[in-house]
Amino acid sequence: MTRDQKIQAALFYTRLSVFLVMFMWTIDKLLNPVHASKVYAKFYFISGLETFIFYAIGIGEMIILLSFLAGYKKKLSYGAVLLFHTVSTLSTFEQYLNPFEGTNLLFFAAWPMLAACFTLFLLRDEDTKYTIN
Repeated sequence: MTRDQKIQAALFYTRLSVFLVMFMWTIDKLLNPVHASKVYAKFYFISGLETFIFYAIGIGEMIILLSFLAGYKKKLSYGAVLLFHTVSTLSTFEQYLNPFEGTNLLFFAAWPMLAACFTLFLLRDEDTKYTIN
């Protein structure tokens, strides 16, 4: 395997794994909007949103995520995924201050994923394996 093939494989599998996590969070909004409502209230301080708002957010996110997975409109789709995950990571700041309470330690997994999103955004022009141009 050449150096370029290794880079292509690494970027593709990174994109695929970031997609998987974000996909599950998006599906949660569509299948369990009550849970999404609780998450928005606790971490984003936004409460009282109607169920249809979470469906709209979920559908919008799904379109962006599928574009991200396909490597389509990379500056926009990779940038949006980076923005989504940055907001998500920073909004849970309080959990980082008490890492050994409850399940707070799990929140630290957001940081390597944020690094992966940042890496994909920076190297978006090199990420060409299984992409739509």
